[in-house]
Amino acid sequence: MDSVAFEDVAVNFTLEEWALLSPSQKKLYRDVMQETFRNLASIGKIWEDHDIEDEHKNQGRKCR
Repeated sequence: MDSVAFEDVAVNFTLEEWALLSPSQKKLYRDVMQETFRNLASIGKIWEDHDIEDEHKNQGRKCR
């Protein structure tokens, strides 16, 4: 069985998609991603603390 990487289970939004989400949808996304981090950590994947919303803002800057 191949190892699981965060990229295999993450959902990435474009800046435009992120802007269309309501605050409750953004919170749900953050909660799910934090749970994903914890689950991967529990099987041996080491993660630093990520600010998910900042990652999306930075991701959009890379695309420009």
